[in-house]
Amino acid sequence: MTNDPRLCAITPDTFDAALGVRVRPDQEHLVAPVVKSLAEAYAHPGVAWPRLIVDGERTVGFLMAFFDIDWTGDGTDRRSGLWRLNIADGEQGRGYGRFAVEAVADELRRRGGTRMFVTWHPGPDGPEGFYLALGFRPTGETSGGQTVGELVLED
Repeated sequence: MTNDPRLCAITPDTFDAALGVRVRPDQEHLVAPVVKSLAEAYAHPGVAWPRLIVDGERTVGFLMAFFDIDWTGDGTDRRSGLWRLNIADGEQGRGYGRFAVEAVADELRRRGGTRMFVTWHPGPDGPEGFYLALGFRPTGETSGGQTVGELVLED
């Protein structure tokens, strides 16, 4: 990281910067493009929390969290966590992904959360090692063919 990364809301002024975030070509099959995430955010107001990751004047990534979804559909398991994480090609390996996960964890704590969930594409080219290194543990579940991971949030 070069400066002090921060999260910024998606606004009419930042919309084009958000659409410009592209992961490496070899990772495109692992995460949906930002445009799909923004469409999902529009379709799920109050649940989706899309944000740009900005360092100085540079847009270096995009994340989208989800808050208080009914995981099982019967009201017995409410979950929050990281829905999408897109770190731009050329910006990976600089701590922005870690920053993004920690920023979502902080927001969850602020909202009273004690657990954070994420899903990832399984396989040797997926981000499992990244999430495990941050303390996520597989729950044994899958969602949409992806591994579900959980992180217990400490105060």
